Amino acid sequence: MSTPHPVSDPAPIGYMVPEFPAQTHAFFWREMGAIEEAGVPVTLLSTRRPPAGACPHAFAEAARNRTRYLFPPDMGAALALLARHPGRLLAMVRYILGLHETPLATRLKFLALIPSAADLAALCAEKGIVHVHIHSCANAAHLGAMAHILTGLTYSLTLHGDLPVYGTDHKAKMARATFVSAVTAPLQRSLRDEISETQPYPVIWMGVDTETFKPDPAQRKTRPEDRFEVVTVARLNNMKGHRYFLRAMAELRAEGIDVHYRIAGDGPEQAAIETEIAKLGLGDHVTLLGSVDEAVVLELLQSSDALALTSINKGEAAPVAVMEAMSCGVPPICSIIGGTGDMITDGQDGFLVPQKDVAAITQAARRLATDPGLRATMGQAARQTAQAKFDHRRNALALYEEIRKTAG
Repeated sequence: MSTPHPVSDPAPIGYMVPEFPAQTHAFFWREMGAIEEAGVPVTLLSTRRPPAGACPHAFAEAARNRTRYLFPPDMGAALALLARHPGRLLAMVRYILGLHETPLATRLKFLALIPSAADLAALCAEKGIVHVHIHSCANAAHLGAMAHILTGLTYSLTLHGDLPVYGTDHKAKMARATFVSAVTAPLQRSLRDEISETQPYPVIWMGVDTETFKPDPAQRKTRPEDRFEVVTVARLNNMKGHRYFLRAMAELRAEGIDVHYRIAGDGPEQAAIETEIAKLGLGDHVTLLGSVDEAVVLELLQSSDALALTSINKGEAAPVAVMEAMSCGVPPICSIIGGTGDMITDGQDGFLVPQKDVAAITQAARRLATDPGLRATMGQAARQTAQAKFDHRRNALALYEEIRKTAG
């Protein structure tokens, strides 16, 4: 297995992910590991401990054991630091009260973040950490801003989705950040439009381990040759649009195409999806797998002919499931949403379809189902795209180099 080139004279960093680890956090574990492989000391930080069972992956216990949670804070360390800097404490209060896009009642609640911000600053001072990267532009970003006010600790942010998803007062959160990266070009444009036209806002993809997520033809030999196997790896949320692929699937089966569909994930839409499956008469051809770990995701992708991700509305940015599928040589059928237009070249390494367009989804799936040569060619192209764009080691080092360039 290849490793990143060692970083010369690496400075230790803090790496913060809210409520880590959870179901969708395999990427963060990979990225942090790649940074450490390059020789950079990393302290893993999070806001609060997630609920039991929130992360089905094999790394969950190791991640929990090495994560320092800031809620509840170490009050002794926090109060000692705040007592030494009363003027800066007042500046932190002014920062919170100055969040004019945030309702007053919410601002008053945000005052409770001050001890956690002080705990963050004290912890970093103790460990010699001068920079924290925060994988969020929601409330965790306020912790970075206030820790900076208190001790000068520098911080950076990553925007993972549409700005409104992450609350308000983004200019205040970002004003003191050394940089804000975006996981897609459309999100980069939104930062320029909403925050500042002059800042660079580097695009740094979320990544996939292309050496682990790779094609395995043997996985497809355990089922009938004429069966077309489709998989979705996504939470069972309304915006993920499972019902649109189910409707396309029903049309294909009515044409005599033997389509089977496996859905990995859990969430609040499970009952609605089960109802849709029954209404369409697909009960014998759809399997709901629930939440699965990364090893099972790999097996699902390697044994599938296509990935479906027919999401709708907003909230999707650069879906890691699409990257993982492409890395496994599995062509995606994906809605035009978020950054998918930058990830997929339509008709070359996957298919892009308009949101909610069952006819377009059906046509894309039909082409793949009825043309094994197209599946093979498109799968090879998908693999090449993943290796060139989405390799997690390459992107992890890009993030660290941005940190070192702007924080040093």
